Amino acid sequence: MAGRYGRPRSFLRMRSLAGQVFLLQVAIVVLLVAAAATALVLQSHADSEREARNRSVAVAEVFANSPGMEAALESPDPSAVLQPKAEAARKGSGVDFVVVMNLDAVRYTHPLPDRIGKKFVGSVEPALNGRVVTEKIDGTIGPLVQAVVPVFGANGEVVGLVSAGITIKKVSGVAEDQFPLLFGSAAGILLLAMGGTALVTGRLKRQTHGLGPTEMTRMYEHHDAVLHAVREGVLIVGGDGRLLLANDEARRLLGLPPDVEGTPVTELGLGPVTTALLTSGRSATDEVHSVGDRLLAVSQRATDRNGGPPGSVTTLRDTTELQALTGSAAMARGRLKLLYDAGTEIGTALDVVRTCEELADFATARFADYATVDLAEGVLRGEEPTAFRATTDGLRRSAFSGRRDDTGLHPLGSVIRFLPTTDIGAGLLRGEAVLDTDLAQRSGWQQQNPERAERIVECGFHSLIAVPMRARGVILGVAMFWRAQTPEPFEDEDLSVAEELVARAAVSIDNARRYSREHNVAVTLQRSLLPQGLPDQSAIDAAYRYLPAQAGLGGLGGVGGDWFDIIPLPGARVALVVGDVVGHGLHAAATMGRLRTAVHNFSTLDLPPDELLWHLDELVARIDLDESAEGGGVTGATCLYAIYDPASGRCTMARAGHLQPVIVGPDGDAVFADVPGGPPLGLGGMPFETLDVQLPENSRLVLYTDGLVEDRHRDIDEGLERLRETLSGHPDRTPEETCEAVLRVLVPARARDDVALLVGRTRCLAAENVAEWDVPSDPSAVGRVRADVSRKLTEWNLVEEAFTTELILSELVTNSIRYATGPIRVRLIRDRTLICEVSDRSSTSPHLRQAASMDEGGRGLFLVAQMAERWGTRYTDDGGKVIWTEQLLQPEMNGPG
Repeated sequence: MAGRYGRPRSFLRMRSLAGQVFLLQVAIVVLLVAAAATALVLQSHADSEREARNRSVAVAEVFANSPGMEAALESPDPSAVLQPKAEAARKGSGVDFVVVMNLDAVRYTHPLPDRIGKKFVGSVEPALNGRVVTEKIDGTIGPLVQAVVPVFGANGEVVGLVSAGITIKKVSGVAEDQFPLLFGSAAGILLLAMGGTALVTGRLKRQTHGLGPTEMTRMYEHHDAVLHAVREGVLIVGGDGRLLLANDEARRLLGLPPDVEGTPVTELGLGPVTTALLTSGRSATDEVHSVGDRLLAVSQRATDRNGGPPGSVTTLRDTTELQALTGSAAMARGRLKLLYDAGTEIGTALDVVRTCEELADFATARFADYATVDLAEGVLRGEEPTAFRATTDGLRRSAFSGRRDDTGLHPLGSVIRFLPTTDIGAGLLRGEAVLDTDLAQRSGWQQQNPERAERIVECGFHSLIAVPMRARGVILGVAMFWRAQTPEPFEDEDLSVAEELVARAAVSIDNARRYSREHNVAVTLQRSLLPQGLPDQSAIDAAYRYLPAQAGLGGLGGVGGDWFDIIPLPGARVALVVGDVVGHGLHAAATMGRLRTAVHNFSTLDLPPDELLWHLDELVARIDLDESAEGGGVTGATCLYAIYDPASGRCTMARAGHLQPVIVGPDGDAVFADVPGGPPLGLGGMPFETLDVQLPENSRLVLYTDGLVEDRHRDIDEGLERLRETLSGHPDRTPEETCEAVLRVLVPARARDDVALLVGRTRCLAAENVAEWDVPSDPSAVGRVRADVSRKLTEWNLVEEAFTTELILSELVTNSIRYATGPIRVRLIRDRTLICEVSDRSSTSPHLRQAASMDEGGRGLFLVAQMAERWGTRYTDDGGKVIWTEQLLQPEMNGPG
């Protein structure tokens, strides 16, 4: 700046900050160099003296302990022996002398021969006592260090002395070698300082835009004037927590004295919150702090972010009036936020009681200390609500939320009848909310139950809001909000919030009620379509389980398309069926009912499993075609159909897109039956194949739907393997125990899909309950068959059934002999009924008809149908047929099982 205003600038009178720093650096470098040189000299002297002592002691000790020293000292002329050796040691070690002495300190050796025989100059007393002594002396050759060490004889006594000395100048000179490096480093530092000064000078010129001290002073004065004139308080706090600066506005807002600079912030008396902010140094933006009767918006930033000094700068704005203007808006925003949160947290499940609990819990967390919800009994049952009658219709407490249970409020589950003479009862009749800001005044609410009212007041309850729950113009119940721990009573604004909160919850409760009604209807429909029990049959010992999906996890929850069946067939056989219609809800349940009915109808035709599935596939295709025109359709259905014959132990199975059944042998070994796979029902075009297996008695056949083994947390293959492992190794389990074990291992607490499980343990008919005869194609053979049958029935104690049975067999065998070809076979089975079977190789099935009065034939099957309880025809695999009849037996005459 001196050059800028035409003034010469002296190097020694630099006024710029950079020049002053440079002069300071030069002075520091000079002082450091001088100190370093002095230290080097002193260190060199100390190191030289230490080196001289170490070398003289080492040489003296080595020479004193050399071999033959004792013998040389005791020789007639020690000098002649030791002088050459001492000179050689002196020259080899670089010391100035090696002197050997006797105990009187008389020299035997010396570099100067004329000194031999004279007294040694120095301390020898410690050496005579067996110690090493060193000393620094000024000799004729200059300052030196000499050491005297004892020479020990064989008996451990001192027999002589050895001294070695060296001048200090021989071991000095290290410091002198460091001076060039020292002065070179100082010169480099000065050069760097000059370069740094030049850079700093240029940067200062750029930052100050070439302004000199005068301009800078003027700028500071303007800055100071502005700082104290603005209507925003400014505080600067140093890193030590002391106030460095406070402008006039800050002093006014905080009530600070004029000389407050330098005072610790903790002593300003600003209150704990504001003081903690100022001392913490943390960043803050428009934090509202109460200081006296003012509300200040405080912002704070650290001053050391860009290399500045430690500390913080704080700005203060008076927002007292602004807060008063925006208080109502903030309150409105808070209430809107509360109602928004209520919409997301209340009504999350289509369950009436759960929705009431969510309302009560939300209210106690955000609005009140206690909350209760009371609903009409019909609403809880899912019924359509009716007009509320306060005197007769009670409300059941469905939800309670609060810190304590022993408050005097009605407990959960109790029935409450509100008197119309009370404010709450009258409000329920009118559908209006009630606000009571002072319960202790007993303004009539206590008439409901004076004892409970006394207890409620004693527990600190002081205000109440009761809001009727209305949906579609009908009262569903009432929600009540109480304050006890919160000192502020409810206000009119709280009443409007409570009404809006309850109105939203009432919609969710009404939706849940309607859902519950529809769900109950759907569940009732579905359960009516499923088997209500096990039919009477002797082929298997069966057990089953049906678990609906949990509500809310799929469709209506609890209503699905899984089904199972046990269908008794002619010949003591039984059919086991498991099927699954994909999806949930009424449509799946209705489709399941149609398919189950179809299976029953097809089973009356006694069709093999593959043919039955073919007919079922055709039916599903037609159903799907009809419903597709209306925008619906069956999304998928599977079925497994198995027929077990206890007389032969044979089981025939076929499946349509269903999972393989599991067969557990009598030894407990479980395997998957390799039933040929077929497409799901409704696809059409593909035939179904069967699997015939022989099942020993006490085998278990396990049929199930995919909900048992498939879950979103595990693969279906893993589920199948767990099923097989659960079934294996337990041959003594009953079907009921098997069902329990399987469900316990495989089904989670909240199943996402329906589960149908059917377990059948096989039985075999005893040989004594089955009789068979081959009949030749000769009419005369009919009499022999009748006689054989009569004897067998007598043996079975069925004499009363003999006549009817003989007549039935006569007609059936005669028809086979007359119209059929090939061998004819008669089988008689004693089971729950008496079963007669006549088989032949003809595929022609007889038909029941009404014979005219002049017809000679046509009455045989008519008589059979009249005498037997049931009769029918089934076809065999070899192209033949079996005509069967069943006759009822007295209970005490039924066969085993």
